[in-house]
Amino acid sequence: MIERVLEPEVMESVEEARDYNNMDHSAVNIGFVDDLIAAGFQGGDVLDLGTGTALIPIELAKRGLECRIMAADAAISMLDLARLNVEIASLMDVIQLSQCDAKDMAYSSEMFPWVISNSIVHHIPDPMAVLREAWRVTKRGGWLFFRDLARPGSVLEVDRLVELYTVGCNDHQRQLFRDSLFAALTAQEMGQMVSEFGVKPETVTMTSDRHWTWIGQKPE
Repeated sequence: MIERVLEPEVMESVEEARDYNNMDHSAVNIGFVDDLIAAGFQGGDVLDLGTGTALIPIELAKRGLECRIMAADAAISMLDLARLNVEIASLMDVIQLSQCDAKDMAYSSEMFPWVISNSIVHHIPDPMAVLREAWRVTKRGGWLFFRDLARPGSVLEVDRLVELYTVGCNDHQRQLFRDSLFAALTAQEMGQMVSEFGVKPETVTMTSDRHWTWIGQKPE
């Protein structure tokens, strides 16, 4: 197993935000929302941590479910593009943007029935800081739905995934994806972390050749 190599916690530059936004995330975003709905989401208030440019909240809002989404990110450059994306989609009344540190949020405890996140964990040097905050702001009986990249077992596998999933990307976009694979947790590491909340490590499962997913419910 290759060692975890950290990448910057916040994608602050305009170039990073632009390149991230311009990458084709459509299949991943559609799959995320499909699986979220399959896990039981039927509407209501949602907190999306590490929303980036708000592409998943937009996809979720388009499904016709009655919901309100707090789309939170630490990077102003990401939120600037998120605001544009939300306005273009005419979803300003459904999606609210929030600049915050996911490790220390101002939201009240047990505020959200659903807390979701796609690919925040690999950006955080100590992911437990985010997971504890996410658990805190989830209502009793509420759900957490987290998905992220899984760190491959070898550099050869990293190279294979980069080659397979960055067709048509520029060099910077390819490097972003490669760095993220090295910074990611394995499903086993994530399972050990969520066991702190009294949930089974087996609630973290591999759901593609490059992603794990955690679906956890906070006890009543």
